[in-house]
Amino acid sequence: MSSEETRPAKKADALMVQSVAKAFRVLEAFDSRHPRMTLSEIAEQTGLDLSGAQRFAHTLQTLGYLDKDSKTRQFELSVKSLDLAHHFTRTSRLVDRAMPVLQHLSKETEETVNLTVLDGTEIVFISRFLSRHVLHTDVTIGTRLPAYCVAPGRAILSRMPQEEVDAVLAASDIRPHTQNTVTDIAALHEIITRVRLEGFAAAFEELYHGDASIAAPVLGAHGRVIGAVSIAASTLRYSRAEIVSSFAPMILAAARSISFG
Repeated sequence: MSSEETRPAKKADALMVQSVAKAFRVLEAFDSRHPRMTLSEIAEQTGLDLSGAQRFAHTLQTLGYLDKDSKTRQFELSVKSLDLAHHFTRTSRLVDRAMPVLQHLSKETEETVNLTVLDGTEIVFISRFLSRHVLHTDVTIGTRLPAYCVAPGRAILSRMPQEEVDAVLAASDIRPHTQNTVTDIAALHEIITRVRLEGFAAAFEELYHGDASIAAPVLGAHGRVIGAVSIAASTLRYSRAEIVSSFAPMILAAARSISFG
C-alpha cells in the first residue's frame, strides 16, 4: 500500500482538480533541504507512488518547470519556475503601491527595508531593499519566517480578529530560536495587544542574533490587514531605545502611505 493510500481521508471538494494539486505538491517538494531529487525521493516527499511521481515529474519537465540531469537522473526546479513569482510581483497592487515608499524609506534610513504578507503561520517577504549593513543575506524575496517571533508578523497579527490570532498561534511551531525568543502564549498575546495599542511592533534577537526589526501593519481598502512594512537593523549599531525612537515614526508613516484606506 502506498503512503498516498494510507493518508487520512479528507472531505471531498467537488471543484478540486486532484491532478493539478498533485503537480503542485511535486513542485513544492523542492526546497533548500531537497534541491535535487530522484523519482523515488520525489515519491517519498510527496506521498505519491513511484508511477505517479514519474508521470508528474515528466509532465513538469516537459512544460519546462523541472530540469533533469541525464547522468544522475535527478530532477531540480528550472529557471522557468521563477515565472510564477515574477508574475506575482509584477501584478500585485500591494507591491506596486509600496515600491516608491520602500525606496524612499531605504534611502532615508540606509537600513534594510521589507514588505511582507502573512501566509498561514509564516510571513513571506515579497519585496526587500538591502542595506550595506545587512546581517542575513540568506533572507531574500520568497523567504518565510515564523510570524510569532518577528516584528512584521506581530504587526500583522495585531490587526487581525482575536480568533484568527488564536488560530495562528495554536498552529505555530513555537520554540526558542535564541535565548530571547518569547515562547509563552500569554506573553505573546500581551505583546500583540501592546502592538495593537502602539501601532508598531519591535523584536530584538528573537530569531537571529544581532538582529532587530520594527514593523507596522499595512491595511487594505476596508481596514483589513494585508501585510507589513518593516526596517531591519543590527543591534551592534543601535540600542533598543534608538531603534524605536529613530524608526517608529518613519515606519508608521510608511505604513499609512502604503495602506489603501
